[in-house]
Amino acid sequence: MNYYSDLKTFCLLVLAYAFTTACGGGTDAPPEGTGPPDTTALFTEKHRPQFHFSPKEKWTNDPNGMVYFDGEYHLFYQHYPDSTVWGPMHWGHAVSRDLVHWEHLPIALYPDSLGYIFSGSAVVDWKNTTGFGQDGSPPLVAMFTYHDPVAAEAGSDNHQSQAIAYSNDRGRTWTKYEGNPVIPNPGNIRDIRDPKVIWDDDSGQWIVVLAVGDHAEFWGSPDLKTWKKLSEFGKTLGAHGGVWECPDLFPMTVEGTGEKMWVLIINLNPGNPNGGSGTQYFVGQFDGQSFTPGSAFLPYVQKGNGVWIDYGKDNYAGVTWSDAPDGRRLLIGWMSNWQYANKVPTEAWRNAMTIPWSLTLNKTDEGYRLFPQPVKELQALRAATFTLDKTEIDASLGLTEQLGFSPRLSEMELEFSLPESATGSFGVELSNAKGESYRIGFNSATNQFFSDRTKAGDASFSEDFARQPSVAPRASKDRTLHMHLFFDVASAELFADKGATVMTEIFFPTEDFNQIRLFAEDGKAELLRGAVYQLKGIWQ
Repeated sequence: MNYYSDLKTFCLLVLAYAFTTACGGGTDAPPEGTGPPDTTALFTEKHRPQFHFSPKEKWTNDPNGMVYFDGEYHLFYQHYPDSTVWGPMHWGHAVSRDLVHWEHLPIALYPDSLGYIFSGSAVVDWKNTTGFGQDGSPPLVAMFTYHDPVAAEAGSDNHQSQAIAYSNDRGRTWTKYEGNPVIPNPGNIRDIRDPKVIWDDDSGQWIVVLAVGDHAEFWGSPDLKTWKKLSEFGKTLGAHGGVWECPDLFPMTVEGTGEKMWVLIINLNPGNPNGGSGTQYFVGQFDGQSFTPGSAFLPYVQKGNGVWIDYGKDNYAGVTWSDAPDGRRLLIGWMSNWQYANKVPTEAWRNAMTIPWSLTLNKTDEGYRLFPQPVKELQALRAATFTLDKTEIDASLGLTEQLGFSPRLSEMELEFSLPESATGSFGVELSNAKGESYRIGFNSATNQFFSDRTKAGDASFSEDFARQPSVAPRASKDRTLHMHLFFDVASAELFADKGATVMTEIFFPTEDFNQIRLFAEDGKAELLRGAVYQLKGIWQ
Protein backbone atom coordinates (compact mmCIF):
# COMPACT_ATOMS: atom_id res chain seq x y z
CA MET A 1 0.00 0.00 0.00
CA ASN A 2 1.43 3.36 -1.05
CA TYR A 3 0.10 6.85 -0.60
CA TYR A 4 0.78 10.41 -1.71
CA SER A 5 3.46 12.48 -0.04
CA ASP A 6 2.58 15.69 -1.86
CA LEU A 7 1.15 18.03 0.82
CA LYS A 8 -1.47 19.71 -1.34
CA THR A 9 -2.81 16.41 -2.61
CA PHE A 10 -2.75 14.95 0.89
CA CYS A 11 -4.78 17.82 2.30
CA LEU A 12 -7.45 17.20 -0.34
CA LEU A 13 -7.48 13.56 0.68
CA VAL A 14 -7.89 14.49 4.33
CA LEU A 15 -10.96 16.53 3.39
CA ALA A 16 -12.29 13.59 1.42
CA TYR A 17 -11.67 11.35 4.43
CA ALA A 18 -13.62 13.69 6.69
CA PHE A 19 -16.49 13.71 4.20
CA THR A 20 -16.50 9.92 4.02
CA THR A 21 -16.65 9.58 7.80
CA ALA A 22 -19.34 12.26 8.13
CA CYS A 23 -21.51 10.48 5.58
CA GLY A 24 -21.66 7.26 7.52
CA GLY A 25 -18.47 5.49 6.52
CA GLY A 26 -17.55 4.98 10.16
CA THR A 27 -20.52 2.67 10.61
CA ASP A 28 -19.34 0.39 7.81
CA ALA A 29 -22.40 1.32 5.77
CA PRO A 30 -22.73 3.40 2.59
CA PRO A 31 -24.28 6.85 2.82
CA GLU A 32 -28.07 6.87 2.68
CA GLY A 33 -29.54 7.16 -0.78
CA THR A 34 -26.60 5.59 -2.56
CA GLY A 35 -26.71 2.31 -4.38
CA PRO A 36 -24.88 0.28 -6.97
CA PRO A 37 -23.98 2.09 -10.18
CA ASP A 38 -25.87 1.58 -13.42
CA THR A 39 -24.18 -1.45 -14.95
CA THR A 40 -25.60 -1.19 -18.47
CA ALA A 41 -22.43 0.36 -19.89
CA LEU A 42 -19.92 -1.17 -17.50
CA PHE A 43 -17.19 -3.55 -18.63
CA THR A 44 -17.38 -2.41 -22.25
CA GLU A 45 -15.32 0.76 -21.88
CA LYS A 46 -12.17 1.37 -23.85
CA HIS A 47 -9.21 -0.59 -22.43
CA ARG A 48 -11.46 -2.47 -19.97
CA PRO A 49 -10.00 -5.97 -19.38
CA GLN A 50 -12.41 -8.74 -20.29
CA PHE A 51 -11.04 -11.74 -18.37
CA HIS A 52 -9.21 -9.96 -15.56
CA PHE A 53 -10.91 -8.73 -12.42
CA SER A 54 -11.53 -4.98 -12.27
CA PRO A 55 -13.89 -2.95 -10.08
CA LYS A 56 -17.25 -1.79 -11.40
CA GLU A 57 -15.96 1.75 -11.22
CA LYS A 58 -13.39 4.07 -9.64
CA TRP A 59 -10.02 3.29 -8.09
CA THR A 60 -8.45 0.00 -7.04
CA ASN A 61 -4.99 -1.17 -5.99
CA ASP A 62 -3.71 -3.96 -3.71
CA PRO A 63 -5.64 -7.24 -3.49
CA ASN A 64 -6.53 -7.83 0.17
CA GLY A 65 -7.98 -10.46 2.46
CA MET A 66 -7.98 -13.33 0.01
CA VAL A 67 -9.54 -16.33 1.74
CA TYR A 68 -11.45 -19.41 0.61
CA PHE A 69 -14.52 -20.39 2.60
CA ASP A 70 -17.71 -22.34 1.94
CA GLY A 71 -16.99 -22.79 -1.77
CA GLU A 72 -16.11 -19.15 -2.42
CA TYR A 73 -12.83 -17.39 -3.18
CA HIS A 74 -13.00 -13.96 -1.55
CA LEU A 75 -11.11 -11.10 -3.16
CA PHE A 76 -11.05 -7.88 -1.19
CA TYR A 77 -9.11 -4.97 -2.63
CA GLN A 78 -7.98 -1.46 -1.88
CA HIS A 79 -10.72 0.76 -3.24
CA TYR A 80 -11.70 4.42 -3.33
CA PRO A 81 -15.34 4.59 -4.45
CA ASP A 82 -15.40 8.34 -5.11
CA SER A 83 -12.55 8.83 -7.58
CA THR A 84 -10.31 7.16 -10.13
CA VAL A 85 -7.22 8.27 -8.24
CA TRP A 86 -5.96 7.02 -4.87
CA GLY A 87 -7.88 8.40 -1.88
CA PRO A 88 -9.39 7.31 1.45
CA MET A 89 -8.99 3.55 1.33
CA HIS A 90 -11.87 1.08 1.72
CA TRP A 91 -11.97 -2.68 1.20
CA GLY A 92 -13.88 -3.48 -1.96
CA HIS A 93 -15.21 -7.03 -2.22
CA ALA A 94 -15.91 -9.72 -4.81
CA VAL A 95 -16.34 -13.50 -4.69
CA SER A 96 -15.84 -16.32 -7.17
CA ARG A 97 -16.46 -20.05 -7.21
CA ASP A 98 -13.97 -20.73 -10.01
CA LEU A 99 -11.29 -17.97 -9.79
CA VAL A 100 -12.47 -16.76 -13.20
CA HIS A 101 -15.98 -15.32 -12.94
CA TRP A 102 -16.52 -12.73 -10.20
CA GLU A 103 -19.57 -11.44 -8.38
CA HIS A 104 -19.25 -7.88 -7.10
CA LEU A 105 -20.41 -7.38 -3.51
CA PRO A 106 -20.89 -4.22 -1.42
CA ILE A 107 -17.88 -2.54 0.15
CA ALA A 108 -16.74 -4.60 3.13
CA LEU A 109 -14.81 -2.11 5.29
CA TYR A 110 -15.13 1.68 5.42
CA PRO A 111 -12.78 4.25 6.96
CA ASP A 112 -13.67 5.40 10.45
CA SER A 113 -12.33 7.64 13.22
CA LEU A 114 -9.15 5.53 13.47
CA GLY A 115 -8.27 6.05 9.82
CA TYR A 116 -8.31 4.61 6.32
CA ILE A 117 -8.47 0.84 5.83
CA PHE A 118 -5.13 -0.12 4.31
CA SER A 119 -4.01 -3.55 3.08
CA GLY A 120 -4.23 -6.78 5.04
CA SER A 121 -5.43 -10.37 5.00
CA ALA A 122 -8.25 -12.67 6.10
CA VAL A 123 -8.40 -16.16 7.60
CA VAL A 124 -10.93 -18.73 8.72
CA ASP A 125 -10.68 -19.06 12.51
CA TRP A 126 -11.47 -22.77 12.44
CA LYS A 127 -10.83 -23.28 16.16
CA ASN A 128 -12.69 -20.09 17.11
CA THR A 129 -9.63 -18.84 18.98
CA THR A 130 -11.10 -15.34 18.86
CA GLY A 131 -14.46 -16.34 20.31
CA PHE A 132 -16.13 -14.44 17.47
CA GLY A 133 -17.82 -17.55 16.03
CA GLN A 134 -21.52 -18.25 16.37
CA ASP A 135 -23.63 -21.43 16.47
CA GLY A 136 -20.62 -23.67 16.11
CA SER A 137 -19.51 -22.05 12.83
CA PRO A 138 -16.03 -20.50 12.47
CA PRO A 139 -15.80 -16.77 11.83
CA LEU A 140 -13.87 -15.09 9.06
CA VAL A 141 -11.36 -12.68 10.59
CA ALA A 142 -9.73 -9.86 8.65
CA MET A 143 -6.58 -8.11 9.83
CA PHE A 144 -5.74 -4.74 8.29
CA THR A 145 -3.76 -1.57 8.79
CA TYR A 146 -5.38 1.60 10.07
CA HIS A 147 -3.80 4.68 8.50
CA ASP A 148 -4.57 7.94 10.31
CA PRO A 149 -4.27 10.66 7.62
CA VAL A 150 -4.54 13.57 10.06
CA ALA A 151 -1.61 12.32 12.14
CA ALA A 152 0.38 11.52 8.99
CA GLU A 153 -0.20 15.00 7.57
CA ALA A 154 0.95 16.48 10.87
CA GLY A 155 4.25 14.61 10.53
CA SER A 156 3.63 12.00 13.21
CA ASP A 157 5.33 8.61 13.00
CA ASN A 158 2.48 7.16 15.04
CA HIS A 159 -0.19 6.96 12.35
CA GLN A 160 -0.31 3.28 11.33
CA SER A 161 -1.57 0.41 13.51
CA GLN A 162 -3.04 -3.06 13.03
CA ALA A 163 -6.67 -3.98 13.63
CA ILE A 164 -9.14 -6.83 13.09
CA ALA A 165 -12.75 -7.29 12.03
CA TYR A 166 -14.90 -10.41 11.84
CA SER A 167 -17.82 -11.84 9.88
CA ASN A 168 -20.32 -14.58 10.67
CA ASP A 169 -22.28 -14.42 7.41
CA ARG A 170 -19.74 -15.66 4.85
CA GLY A 171 -18.03 -12.29 4.60
CA ARG A 172 -21.11 -10.29 3.65
CA THR A 173 -21.00 -7.98 6.67
CA TRP A 174 -18.15 -7.17 9.04
CA THR A 175 -17.85 -5.98 12.63
CA LYS A 176 -14.71 -4.20 13.75
CA TYR A 177 -13.26 -5.46 17.02
CA GLU A 178 -13.99 -3.08 19.90
CA GLY A 179 -10.46 -3.57 21.23
CA ASN A 180 -8.72 -2.21 18.12
CA PRO A 181 -5.92 -1.65 17.46
CA VAL A 182 -4.59 -5.10 18.33
CA ILE A 183 -1.01 -4.07 17.46
CA PRO A 184 -0.64 -0.38 18.31
CA ASN A 185 2.11 1.64 16.74
CA PRO A 186 5.07 1.74 19.13
CA GLY A 187 5.16 5.47 18.50
CA ASN A 188 8.17 5.87 16.27
CA ILE A 189 7.60 3.70 13.17
CA ARG A 190 6.25 5.57 10.15
CA ASP A 191 5.73 2.57 7.86
CA ILE A 192 4.31 -0.49 9.61
CA ARG A 193 1.54 -2.13 7.65
CA ASP A 194 -0.02 -4.81 5.45
CA PRO A 195 -0.47 -7.69 7.96
CA LYS A 196 -0.54 -11.18 6.40
CA VAL A 197 -1.82 -13.83 8.83
CA ILE A 198 -1.27 -17.59 8.80
CA TRP A 199 -1.92 -20.37 11.34
CA ASP A 200 1.28 -22.30 12.12
CA ASP A 201 0.51 -25.85 13.21
CA ASP A 202 4.06 -26.54 14.37
CA SER A 203 4.15 -23.73 16.91
CA GLY A 204 0.39 -23.76 17.59
CA GLN A 205 -0.17 -20.05 17.05
CA TRP A 206 -1.21 -17.39 14.61
CA ILE A 207 1.72 -15.74 12.84
CA VAL A 208 1.49 -12.34 11.21
CA VAL A 209 4.21 -10.84 9.04
CA LEU A 210 4.31 -7.04 8.80
CA ALA A 211 6.15 -4.77 6.40
CA VAL A 212 8.15 -2.29 8.49
CA GLY A 213 9.99 0.21 6.33
CA ASP A 214 13.16 -1.62 5.28
CA HIS A 215 12.41 -5.02 6.85
CA ALA A 216 9.76 -7.49 7.92
CA GLU A 217 8.59 -8.35 11.42
CA PHE A 218 7.01 -11.55 12.67
CA TRP A 219 4.48 -11.52 15.51
CA GLY A 220 2.68 -14.40 17.25
CA SER A 221 -0.75 -14.69 18.86
CA PRO A 222 -2.98 -17.37 20.38
CA ASP A 223 -6.22 -15.59 19.47
CA LEU A 224 -5.62 -12.85 16.84
CA LYS A 225 -6.24 -10.26 19.58
CA THR A 226 -3.10 -10.28 21.72
CA TRP A 227 0.22 -10.20 19.89
CA LYS A 228 3.88 -10.58 20.79
CA LYS A 229 6.76 -9.58 18.55
CA LEU A 230 8.89 -12.60 17.64
CA SER A 231 11.65 -11.45 15.30
CA GLU A 232 12.80 -9.23 12.44
CA PHE A 233 14.14 -10.07 9.00
CA GLY A 234 15.74 -8.47 6.00
CA LYS A 235 17.49 -5.24 6.86
CA THR A 236 20.65 -6.43 5.10
CA LEU A 237 19.17 -8.94 2.64
CA GLY A 238 17.28 -8.62 -0.61
CA ALA A 239 16.46 -5.56 -2.68
CA HIS A 240 16.02 -2.23 -0.87
CA GLY A 241 15.27 0.20 -3.68
CA GLY A 242 12.18 1.39 -1.81
CA VAL A 243 9.91 0.75 1.14
CA TRP A 244 8.92 -2.88 1.83
CA GLU A 245 5.20 -3.59 1.53
CA CYS A 246 2.59 -6.36 1.31
CA PRO A 247 4.49 -9.38 2.69
CA ASP A 248 3.34 -13.00 2.67
CA LEU A 249 4.65 -16.10 4.45
CA PHE A 250 3.65 -19.69 3.73
CA PRO A 251 5.04 -23.25 3.67
CA MET A 252 5.39 -25.25 0.46
CA THR A 253 6.47 -28.77 -0.43
CA VAL A 254 9.24 -28.89 -3.03
CA GLU A 255 7.99 -30.52 -6.23
CA GLY A 256 8.95 -34.17 -6.55
CA THR A 257 10.08 -34.42 -2.93
CA GLY A 258 8.62 -34.38 0.56
CA GLU A 259 10.85 -31.48 1.57
CA LYS A 260 9.10 -28.58 3.31
CA MET A 261 10.36 -25.04 2.80
CA TRP A 262 8.93 -21.63 3.64
CA VAL A 263 8.44 -18.81 1.16
CA LEU A 264 8.50 -15.14 2.17
CA ILE A 265 7.16 -12.68 -0.42
CA ILE A 266 8.09 -9.02 -0.09
CA ASN A 267 6.72 -6.32 -2.36
CA LEU A 268 8.67 -3.08 -2.56
CA ASN A 269 8.25 0.31 -4.16
CA PRO A 270 10.37 1.26 -5.99
CA GLY A 271 12.86 -1.49 -6.71
CA ASN A 272 11.66 -3.42 -9.77
CA PRO A 273 14.63 -4.16 -12.07
CA ASN A 274 12.65 -2.51 -14.89
CA GLY A 275 11.50 0.44 -12.76
CA GLY A 276 8.89 1.20 -10.15
CA SER A 277 7.01 -1.36 -8.07
CA GLY A 278 8.17 -4.98 -7.90
CA THR A 279 7.89 -8.26 -5.99
CA GLN A 280 10.81 -10.25 -4.59
CA TYR A 281 10.79 -13.42 -2.53
CA PHE A 282 12.97 -15.53 -0.24
CA VAL A 283 13.00 -19.29 0.37
CA GLY A 284 14.17 -20.76 3.67
CA GLN A 285 12.96 -22.05 7.02
CA PHE A 286 10.58 -20.65 9.63
CA ASP A 287 10.77 -22.16 13.12
CA GLY A 288 7.77 -20.47 14.69
CA GLN A 289 9.92 -17.51 15.74
CA SER A 290 12.14 -16.37 12.88
CA PHE A 291 12.74 -16.80 9.17
CA THR A 292 16.15 -17.90 7.83
CA PRO A 293 16.93 -18.03 4.08
CA GLY A 294 18.42 -21.29 2.82
CA SER A 295 22.17 -21.34 2.24
CA ALA A 296 21.69 -21.85 -1.51
CA PHE A 297 19.44 -18.79 -1.59
CA LEU A 298 21.75 -16.42 0.29
CA PRO A 299 24.13 -15.58 -2.59
CA TYR A 300 21.18 -14.22 -4.58
CA VAL A 301 19.81 -11.93 -1.88
CA GLN A 302 23.01 -10.45 -0.53
CA LYS A 303 24.43 -7.07 -1.56
CA GLY A 304 21.01 -5.65 -2.30
CA ASN A 305 19.93 -8.21 -4.90
CA GLY A 306 16.41 -9.54 -5.20
CA VAL A 307 14.93 -12.73 -6.63
CA TRP A 308 11.92 -11.56 -8.59
CA ILE A 309 8.62 -13.33 -9.06
CA ASP A 310 7.69 -11.19 -12.11
CA TYR A 311 10.03 -9.05 -14.21
CA GLY A 312 7.29 -7.03 -15.91
CA LYS A 313 6.41 -3.57 -14.65
CA ASP A 314 2.80 -4.37 -13.86
CA ASN A 315 2.46 -6.97 -11.14
CA TYR A 316 2.56 -5.60 -7.62
CA ALA A 317 1.27 -6.33 -4.10
CA GLY A 318 0.63 -9.97 -4.97
CA VAL A 319 -0.23 -12.23 -2.02
CA THR A 320 -1.86 -15.65 -1.71
CA TRP A 321 -5.23 -17.05 -0.69
CA SER A 322 -5.67 -18.48 2.77
CA ASP A 323 -7.33 -21.90 3.09
CA ALA A 324 -7.28 -22.60 -0.66
CA PRO A 325 -8.64 -26.12 -1.33
CA ASP A 326 -6.61 -29.16 -2.40
CA GLY A 327 -3.41 -27.75 -0.92
CA ARG A 328 -3.01 -25.24 -3.73
CA ARG A 329 -1.01 -22.06 -3.25
CA LEU A 330 -2.85 -19.41 -5.28
CA LEU A 331 -1.74 -15.80 -5.84
CA ILE A 332 -3.14 -12.71 -7.49
CA GLY A 333 -1.50 -9.30 -7.94
CA TRP A 334 -2.39 -5.72 -8.78
CA MET A 335 -1.78 -5.15 -12.49
CA SER A 336 -0.22 -1.70 -12.39
CA ASN A 337 2.77 0.28 -11.13
CA TRP A 338 2.98 3.21 -8.71
CA GLN A 339 5.01 5.13 -11.30
CA TYR A 340 1.82 5.83 -13.27
CA ALA A 341 -1.15 4.04 -11.70
CA ASN A 342 -2.99 7.29 -10.95
CA LYS A 343 -2.53 8.55 -14.51
CA VAL A 344 -3.35 5.68 -16.87
CA PRO A 345 -5.94 6.66 -19.54
CA THR A 346 -9.10 5.03 -18.19
CA GLU A 347 -12.12 7.01 -17.05
CA ALA A 348 -14.87 4.94 -15.44
CA TRP A 349 -12.54 2.67 -13.47
CA ARG A 350 -8.82 2.51 -12.85
CA ASN A 351 -6.58 -0.56 -12.62
CA ALA A 352 -7.21 -4.31 -12.53
CA MET A 353 -5.80 -7.55 -11.11
CA THR A 354 -3.56 -10.08 -12.81
CA ILE A 355 -4.96 -13.47 -13.69
CA PRO A 356 -4.75 -15.82 -10.69
CA TRP A 357 -1.63 -17.98 -10.42
CA SER A 358 -0.97 -21.42 -9.07
CA LEU A 359 2.48 -21.59 -7.45
CA THR A 360 4.88 -24.53 -7.25
CA LEU A 361 8.31 -24.62 -5.60
CA ASN A 362 11.08 -26.29 -7.56
CA LYS A 363 14.72 -27.04 -6.84
CA THR A 364 16.84 -25.78 -9.73
CA ASP A 365 20.57 -25.43 -10.40
CA GLU A 366 20.35 -21.98 -8.78
CA GLY A 367 18.46 -23.24 -5.73
CA TYR A 368 14.78 -23.14 -4.79
CA ARG A 369 12.57 -21.12 -7.12
CA LEU A 370 8.86 -20.37 -7.42
CA PHE A 371 7.26 -21.37 -10.71
CA PRO A 372 3.98 -19.48 -11.25
CA GLN A 373 1.44 -20.88 -13.72
CA PRO A 374 -1.98 -19.58 -14.79
CA VAL A 375 -4.70 -21.40 -12.87
CA LYS A 376 -6.19 -24.34 -14.78
CA GLU A 377 -9.69 -22.87 -14.39
CA LEU A 378 -8.87 -20.31 -17.12
CA GLN A 379 -9.07 -23.10 -19.70
CA ALA A 380 -12.86 -22.87 -19.41
CA LEU A 381 -12.65 -19.56 -21.30
CA ARG A 382 -11.25 -21.18 -24.44
CA ALA A 383 -13.73 -20.80 -27.30
CA ALA A 384 -11.83 -21.69 -30.49
CA THR A 385 -8.42 -23.25 -31.15
CA PHE A 386 -5.93 -22.75 -33.96
CA THR A 387 -2.91 -25.07 -34.06
CA LEU A 388 0.50 -24.37 -35.53
CA ASP A 389 2.71 -27.11 -36.95
CA LYS A 390 6.48 -27.14 -37.01
CA THR A 391 7.72 -24.33 -39.23
CA GLU A 392 10.63 -21.99 -39.79
CA ILE A 393 9.92 -18.32 -39.27
CA ASP A 394 11.86 -16.16 -41.70
CA ALA A 395 11.15 -12.53 -40.76
CA SER A 396 7.37 -12.84 -40.36
CA LEU A 397 4.50 -15.31 -40.13
CA GLY A 398 1.13 -13.58 -40.24
CA LEU A 399 -1.67 -15.27 -38.30
CA THR A 400 -4.57 -12.80 -38.39
CA GLU A 401 -6.49 -14.24 -41.33
CA GLN A 402 -5.74 -17.84 -40.43
CA LEU A 403 -7.04 -17.50 -36.87
CA GLY A 404 -10.54 -16.41 -37.79
CA PHE A 405 -10.81 -14.46 -34.51
CA SER A 406 -9.32 -11.33 -32.99
CA PRO A 407 -6.18 -11.67 -30.85
CA ARG A 408 -7.45 -9.00 -28.41
CA LEU A 409 -8.69 -11.82 -26.14
CA SER A 410 -6.40 -14.77 -26.70
CA GLU A 411 -4.04 -17.30 -25.19
CA MET A 412 -0.96 -18.71 -26.96
CA GLU A 413 1.32 -21.66 -26.31
CA LEU A 414 4.47 -21.64 -28.44
CA GLU A 415 7.49 -23.92 -28.39
CA PHE A 416 10.75 -22.95 -30.10
CA SER A 417 14.03 -24.75 -30.70
CA LEU A 418 17.17 -22.75 -29.87
CA PRO A 419 20.23 -23.63 -31.96
CA GLU A 420 23.59 -23.23 -30.25
CA SER A 421 24.59 -20.30 -32.46
CA ALA A 422 21.31 -18.35 -32.32
CA THR A 423 21.82 -14.57 -32.16
CA GLY A 424 18.53 -13.02 -33.25
CA SER A 425 15.21 -12.12 -31.64
CA PHE A 426 11.82 -13.69 -32.14
CA GLY A 427 8.36 -13.50 -30.62
CA VAL A 428 4.81 -12.27 -31.05
CA GLU A 429 3.63 -8.90 -32.30
CA LEU A 430 0.16 -7.40 -31.85
CA SER A 431 -0.75 -4.41 -34.00
CA ASN A 432 -3.58 -2.30 -35.40
CA ALA A 433 -4.35 -0.23 -38.51
CA LYS A 434 -2.88 2.88 -36.88
CA GLY A 435 0.59 1.38 -36.92
CA GLU A 436 0.71 0.83 -33.17
CA SER A 437 2.30 -2.41 -32.02
CA TYR A 438 3.24 -4.41 -28.95
CA ARG A 439 6.01 -7.03 -29.01
CA ILE A 440 6.94 -9.75 -26.58
CA GLY A 441 9.59 -12.38 -27.19
CA PHE A 442 13.14 -13.59 -26.67
CA ASN A 443 16.55 -12.15 -27.58
CA SER A 444 18.99 -15.01 -28.16
CA ALA A 445 22.02 -12.72 -28.15
CA THR A 446 21.35 -11.43 -24.63
CA ASN A 447 19.52 -14.53 -23.36
CA GLN A 448 16.65 -12.30 -22.25
CA PHE A 449 12.92 -12.16 -22.68
CA PHE A 450 11.55 -8.74 -23.55
CA SER A 451 8.27 -6.85 -23.45
CA ASP A 452 8.21 -3.84 -25.75
CA ARG A 453 5.33 -1.37 -25.45
CA THR A 454 7.27 1.65 -26.74
CA LYS A 455 5.02 1.77 -29.84
CA ALA A 456 1.87 0.30 -28.26
CA GLY A 457 -0.29 3.43 -28.19
CA ASP A 458 -0.84 6.14 -25.60
CA ALA A 459 2.11 6.64 -23.28
CA SER A 460 1.76 10.41 -22.90
CA PHE A 461 0.57 10.18 -19.29
CA SER A 462 3.99 9.18 -17.91
CA GLU A 463 7.57 9.36 -19.12
CA ASP A 464 8.23 6.18 -17.11
CA PHE A 465 5.58 4.07 -18.81
CA ALA A 466 7.29 3.22 -22.09
CA ARG A 467 10.77 4.65 -21.73
CA GLN A 468 12.32 1.40 -23.00
CA PRO A 469 11.43 -2.30 -23.34
CA SER A 470 11.40 -4.36 -20.17
CA VAL A 471 13.74 -7.35 -20.05
CA ALA A 472 14.04 -10.54 -17.99
CA PRO A 473 16.92 -13.05 -17.89
CA ARG A 474 16.04 -16.55 -19.03
CA ALA A 475 16.30 -18.95 -16.09
CA SER A 476 16.12 -22.22 -18.02
CA LYS A 477 19.12 -23.68 -19.87
CA ASP A 478 16.99 -26.00 -22.00
CA ARG A 479 17.42 -25.60 -25.76
CA THR A 480 13.64 -25.85 -26.10
CA LEU A 481 11.96 -22.59 -25.14
CA HIS A 482 8.28 -22.43 -24.18
CA MET A 483 6.17 -19.27 -24.16
CA HIS A 484 2.68 -19.28 -22.64
CA LEU A 485 0.95 -15.96 -23.28
CA PHE A 486 -2.32 -14.28 -22.32
CA PHE A 487 -3.49 -11.19 -24.19
CA ASP A 488 -6.40 -9.17 -22.85
CA VAL A 489 -7.62 -5.88 -24.34
CA ALA A 490 -4.79 -3.89 -22.75
CA SER A 491 -2.39 -6.35 -21.14
CA ALA A 492 0.01 -9.20 -21.79
CA GLU A 493 1.23 -11.91 -19.42
CA LEU A 494 4.09 -14.27 -20.24
CA PHE A 495 4.80 -17.53 -18.43
CA ALA A 496 8.03 -18.77 -20.00
CA ASP A 497 9.55 -22.22 -19.55
CA LYS A 498 6.67 -23.43 -17.35
CA GLY A 499 6.89 -20.39 -15.10
CA ALA A 500 10.66 -20.11 -14.68
CA THR A 501 10.37 -16.53 -16.01
CA VAL A 502 7.25 -14.35 -15.81
CA MET A 503 6.47 -10.91 -17.23
CA THR A 504 3.25 -8.88 -16.86
CA GLU A 505 2.67 -5.54 -18.59
CA ILE A 506 -0.21 -3.28 -19.61
CA PHE A 507 -0.55 -1.02 -22.67
CA PHE A 508 -3.09 1.40 -24.14
CA PRO A 509 -3.52 1.24 -27.93
CA THR A 510 -5.74 4.00 -29.33
CA GLU A 511 -7.74 1.26 -31.02
CA ASP A 512 -7.81 -2.44 -30.27
CA PHE A 513 -4.99 -4.66 -31.48
CA ASN A 514 -6.67 -6.84 -34.11
CA GLN A 515 -3.65 -8.17 -35.98
CA ILE A 516 -1.07 -10.73 -34.86
CA ARG A 517 2.08 -12.24 -36.28
CA LEU A 518 5.14 -14.20 -35.27
CA PHE A 519 8.40 -12.46 -36.11
CA ALA A 520 12.11 -13.24 -36.32
CA GLU A 521 14.90 -10.67 -36.65
CA ASP A 522 18.61 -11.08 -37.42
CA GLY A 523 18.09 -14.73 -38.20
CA LYS A 524 15.43 -17.37 -38.37
CA ALA A 525 13.38 -18.98 -35.60
CA GLU A 526 12.27 -22.60 -35.53
CA LEU A 527 8.78 -23.08 -34.17
CA LEU A 528 8.27 -26.66 -33.03
CA ARG A 529 4.56 -26.40 -32.31
CA GLY A 530 1.95 -23.94 -31.15
CA ALA A 531 -1.67 -23.27 -30.34
CA VAL A 532 -3.74 -20.09 -30.22
CA TYR A 533 -6.97 -20.02 -28.22
CA GLN A 534 -9.75 -17.52 -28.55
CA LEU A 535 -10.90 -16.54 -25.05
CA LYS A 536 -14.35 -15.55 -23.88
CA GLY A 537 -14.89 -12.57 -21.63
CA ILE A 538 -16.13 -13.09 -18.07
CA TRP A 539 -18.62 -10.23 -17.74
CA GLN A 540 -21.28 -11.24 -20.28
